[in-house]
Amino acid sequence: MTRFFSWAKTHINRIMDEKIIPYVFTLSDSPMLFRDLLRTNKMYQEGLKLEGNIPGFRFSVGKSYIVFIALWHIVMLPLAFLFHKALAKIDCHLLIIMAVVFTGMFFAMYAIFKEYLIDTVAHKILKQGWENHFPHFDYTLHAKDVAKIYSEALEKEITHKEMQLYILEKLVEVKK
Repeated sequence: MTRFFSWAKTHINRIMDEKIIPYVFTLSDSPMLFRDLLRTNKMYQEGLKLEGNIPGFRFSVGKSYIVFIALWHIVMLPLAFLFHKALAKIDCHLLIIMAVVFTGMFFAMYAIFKEYLIDTVAHKILKQGWENHFPHFDYTLHAKDVAKIYSEALEKEITHKEMQLYILEKLVEVKK
């Protein structure tokens, strides 16, 4: 059973990377600027809303609805066919209530789907920017440290010209 879940997870991630993300997002080919990387990394590490705050991608709401509606129907249609006989015998008042509940579920699930897509793309863009500006430091190990150091640098009002050197010096101290 765990083999099935691991197989399904890898295929879902592959479909997300190869089909859904390129369809829903327009990604920039230009590399992320250093100051944008620092600001975006800080926001990502603090769990702030990233939509509209990350340079380098554009999110298509219409295309995301198309993808989500297709995925919704892939899940809901088999369930509707499976429970059709039971649903046909239910009182119409209960069906109206169920329709309201499922409509609410649809929009709540879309909000979750949208945030997941944006977080996934933001993480990819951050990793690409990280490889460009911090090639000698692992992203997973040092991203939180860089966010803290960047916050300290902002508090100390360090200029943009000195920011990269300041962060690299502090990062080397943390790494030791």
